[in-house]
Amino acid sequence: MTTDLTTARVVVTGGAGFLGSFVVDALRARGCREIVVPRSRDYDLVDRDAVRRLYADARPDLVIHLAAVVGGIGANRDNPGRFFYENLMMGVQLIEEGRRVGVKKIVAAGTICAYPKFAAVPFREDDLWSGYPEETNAPYGLAKKMLLVQAQAYRQQYGMNTVVVFPVNLYGPRDNFDLHTSHVIPALIHKIDDAMRTGRDEVVIWGDGTPTREFLYVEDAADGILAACERYDSSDPVNLGVGEEVRIADLARLIGDAMGYGGRFTFDTTKPNGQPRRALDTTRARERLGWSAKTSLSDGLRRTIAWWRGHRT
Repeated sequence: MTTDLTTARVVVTGGAGFLGSFVVDALRARGCREIVVPRSRDYDLVDRDAVRRLYADARPDLVIHLAAVVGGIGANRDNPGRFFYENLMMGVQLIEEGRRVGVKKIVAAGTICAYPKFAAVPFREDDLWSGYPEETNAPYGLAKKMLLVQAQAYRQQYGMNTVVVFPVNLYGPRDNFDLHTSHVIPALIHKIDDAMRTGRDEVVIWGDGTPTREFLYVEDAADGILAACERYDSSDPVNLGVGEEVRIADLARLIGDAMGYGGRFTFDTTKPNGQPRRALDTTRARERLGWSAKTSLSDGLRRTIAWWRGHRT
């Protein structure tokens, strides 16, 4: 089943957020003329009646579900109950109410946090159930993984075309740079920039610097999601990533070099490391979606740093 985005009426939950804003841009670039971006002040997706009202008002052919309550290790550690409940209820109700009104297709974004803490590297989609997620973000990861369970159950019983993709850690312009809630790349950019502007020669990083992460530039992620919208009709999960990992300590040096920072990095080992390693097998995305990431980490970092420097005030 293919979806013609030029004629589809599309709802993008989270469409005003980081990833969502790039998905909306990509939809417009593909000629999509009818895009609805529900705002939380008008439609609280945790509330079932609000979800029903959204479907009645928007009448979508396609729903791209990107809305989420997210954050870095600190935010996950401080809000496990909220992150579990709100992410679970948004996804469950969007899919159920979409089934009730007969929406043609739903594409939802899962999370790399759904993978087991000690999954074999690179992570393959078939390993999603081989263990428990890393503890600090397990409530969020499990809530998002329930999208996959629901998608597969609804396809089996109702024939519903529901797709779940699993993006790796995202970064890029328009990211969240708040040090209390941001992920590692925007947090490092912010910390290094603050040090350079105040003349400090030290930047402190959470953990010991040994964990690895894989990073996907946000425009590539948006392109992968639309590839799933256009030409994927299966509830088999699909990883979206680049297939390369980098140590946090090395990432900090890459960002520092790109920003012209000459100071040192120290590591606060009283803070959690999070998952030991993250790197995806992206074979399924290439074979089934015809998609692969195009932006190198160095190019993506350069664009992200430039954006931050132009918008930090």
